[in-house]
Amino acid sequence: MLKNAGARFSRAFSTVPLDTKAFSDTLFLPKTAFPLRPDPTKNEILYRSRTCEELYRWQRKNIDGPEFVFHDGPPYANGDLHMGHALNKILKDIINRFALLKGRKVHYIPGWDCHGLPIENKALKELGILLIFLHLLYALLLMQWLFEKLHRRRSNSVNLLRIFEQMVNNDHPSAEFVLKTTNLSSFEPIQLLVWTTTPWTLTANMGIAVNSDMVYTLLRRMTDSSLTLVAQSRLEALQDILGPIEILAELKGVDLVGLQYSPIFSSLCDTEPPAMRILGSSHVTSESGTGLVHCAPAHGEEDYKLFRSYDLISSGTQSPSTAMSNTLICHVHDGLFSEKVVDVVGPAAHMLVGKPVLEEGSRGVVELLKQAGRLLAVKRYTHKYPYDWKTDKPIIVTATSQWFANLDRIKDDALKALNDVQFYPNQSRNRLESFIQSRSEWCISRQRVWGVPIPALLNTRTGDAMLNRGSLRHIINVLEEKGVKHWWEGPVEEFLPPEMKTIDVGEWQKSTDTMDVWFDSGTSWSMLDSPSEGRSFRADVCLEGSDQHRGWFQSQLLTAVGSASETITEYPSGAATPNAKLRSPYGTLITHGMVLDEKGKKMSKSLGNIVSPLTILLGGTDKKNDPAYGADILRLWAASVEFKTDISIGRTSLTQTAEAMRKIRNSARFMLGNIRDGTALEGLERVQRKDMGLVERFVMHELYMLEKIALKGYEEFDFAKVTAALVNFANTTLSSLYFDITKDCLYANSFQSIERKAVVTVLEKILDTTTSILAPILPHLAEEIHQHLSRDQNLHPKSFFEKGWKPLDPEWEDYAAAKDMSYLLKIRKAVLGLLEEARGHKRVKSSLEAEVDILLPNEGGDHPVAELLKREEQILKTLFITSDASLVDEGSLGSGSQSSVWVYTESLDLGEDLGMHCKFLR
Repeated sequence: MLKNAGARFSRAFSTVPLDTKAFSDTLFLPKTAFPLRPDPTKNEILYRSRTCEELYRWQRKNIDGPEFVFHDGPPYANGDLHMGHALNKILKDIINRFALLKGRKVHYIPGWDCHGLPIENKALKELGILLIFLHLLYALLLMQWLFEKLHRRRSNSVNLLRIFEQMVNNDHPSAEFVLKTTNLSSFEPIQLLVWTTTPWTLTANMGIAVNSDMVYTLLRRMTDSSLTLVAQSRLEALQDILGPIEILAELKGVDLVGLQYSPIFSSLCDTEPPAMRILGSSHVTSESGTGLVHCAPAHGEEDYKLFRSYDLISSGTQSPSTAMSNTLICHVHDGLFSEKVVDVVGPAAHMLVGKPVLEEGSRGVVELLKQAGRLLAVKRYTHKYPYDWKTDKPIIVTATSQWFANLDRIKDDALKALNDVQFYPNQSRNRLESFIQSRSEWCISRQRVWGVPIPALLNTRTGDAMLNRGSLRHIINVLEEKGVKHWWEGPVEEFLPPEMKTIDVGEWQKSTDTMDVWFDSGTSWSMLDSPSEGRSFRADVCLEGSDQHRGWFQSQLLTAVGSASETITEYPSGAATPNAKLRSPYGTLITHGMVLDEKGKKMSKSLGNIVSPLTILLGGTDKKNDPAYGADILRLWAASVEFKTDISIGRTSLTQTAEAMRKIRNSARFMLGNIRDGTALEGLERVQRKDMGLVERFVMHELYMLEKIALKGYEEFDFAKVTAALVNFANTTLSSLYFDITKDCLYANSFQSIERKAVVTVLEKILDTTTSILAPILPHLAEEIHQHLSRDQNLHPKSFFEKGWKPLDPEWEDYAAAKDMSYLLKIRKAVLGLLEEARGHKRVKSSLEAEVDILLPNEGGDHPVAELLKREEQILKTLFITSDASLVDEGSLGSGSQSSVWVYTESLDLGEDLGMHCKFLR
């Protein structure tokens, strides 16, 4: 029964106005310097040094716990930092900070990547070629700084070459080298009619493809009596080009395969070029063209694969004589026709040499066709052509000389090495394994103006490449002594092994190829110490975006396994147990998704939907719509989302995150205020669990469960679970319940009262535990709370993280208190609901104007819930925040209601087979 308190008590009336501040000096109101809404651009910087640089140096020097190694991936090469980078680095920092709080000595090792296409493109496009060298200088200075910070004795470039040497030793020959050009042959009387949209590739023609299942027509063109061969199905489409014709014969495509023809420019040459072959291929169709396809394997993937299937292209394993007869024909260098085109077009090559193949070069080829009498028609034709999305320029497809690592030998071992690796999310294991399983080779060479060289020596006479155990050992020893740049500057004779010093040095030159950037960054695991003292992996954790399953995750694993000399053994149980040398370089792989805009679309300048992390930190031009949130709110957003899939960000999600941050700060401020920024704890006699009431034991149980959830969430890299549990605890357990019902005790009770001491004891534990929970995600806030509690720097560590995370004692786990409180909270919910109804009817302004009578059924007096209500009757008014709360037998129903001005009632079923009829009168 809930009724108005004024009906029971008399009031003293006075004509003197009530002084609302008259009793403020008699209350222990909260006192704290902790602000609720500080300016993050000014507030966070106060704590940044102590929680970043100083903290990292301190823990490397003072922490004695087991080492935690986090190996970062290669850095971003160019452009402004975007939300993907913010998410990536925040997640990594959260992981490191949690490890530190748990007593681990954190060793954060950045990855490296000293060159790449983005830098080159940006330099060439914006500032010209000279800026390339400025980028190079910056990269070198950056790397020098990095290695000084890491205290490495040898350059990583030499480490990379040592790894490359070991891979070559374990898999020799492990490279595929596509060699250079060949000669051409003579003319045939029947003309094979082909068409092309890329005339510049005709000088690289190595064959003509037909479809074995198609029918071809031999015809005579009446205009010049020439014999011409085309597909029968294309005659109608070619009528306007061929003119009047006489059909002489029909031939099956299969019968044409193997015949030879004279190259198209043979009439321009001084000597007779070798004949070329007609090949059968299913990629020839009757939908367009003439049914005969010009093949230039140096400039087309389908052509290249066709010639490989016929074994007409060198695989790099043949003898020099065989290789030279099967080399690709390519006359393109840096987008221009090279001097080698003279081998195909003869003295007329001056019309092509040095000309851009897509512009003047193509026009020059058409002119040469006219001179040779081999041009039937030229027509404008609209078709698709590949463009480079970075430079917005047409692509010139060329087959270049490259080095390939054979992965067939090592990929099974690589897959077995992943057995002991933990994946988050678990399904990312399938993604990485499928990429490795489907891969048979790795192109490890690049043609860049800088980078780590591939230390091969090339014979200028035969085209052979020398790269073996002896040559690598000698060359790397030279580079280790004189520096990697000596490869570019030193004379070739310094790099010839001792046993070759007597040969003609002029026959040899140094390779200008550099290592693939993924080989560069993939070998960064060599900067990490080998596992020791119970450690199974070089790196405990690696975390990157899902695109790195094709990149850095894979290149690390392949270089680590490929450079090891031992094999993985299979035990009788069938379990593969990798030995120390063949273990994966990382123990845990974590993958995050991409950051999208609020509508789930990819961010791009053209769409105008880019959310910049700097705008979130510092605010935008419109501060009303884009306020300065600071680093901690950005970090809270990153920790609140399910980062293992693609995620969205926008103004709405940031506003929600800021509100969650406000609630967390408000909870901290309430606790700091009621312990007077720590001064109220001085000399405080803490209350033991056995002396606490039900509410305090329940709140401590909830805190214990929160910490348990948070620890598991951090250990499983499920930060969204941590933040959700923390915010829910702050909203539900603290703000809506415990803070609300303890204000009277905190403000009015004596400092020496056992009730107030119990509440302050609980607040102290809540503040300490929740600060530990939020610290990895919100380090600035953790340091700010710690600062307000640590006025005396001689008595407290400088940084909160120096304290470590000391979990609560298991004694606080109290399911009995949780069960009892569940019944009381169900009753409280009903009371609060009826109070709102009374407020709506203008019956009360404050809940303290009401009283509660709880009517117990006669037959349920000895029920456990009834016993609970009787046992805890004294705390009910505190729980309901009313002036009084009493238990009334059902038989006395209505005995006191006549004196009530208003009454509200409700029945409540508490379950547990309790036919309890509770009524609330107001």
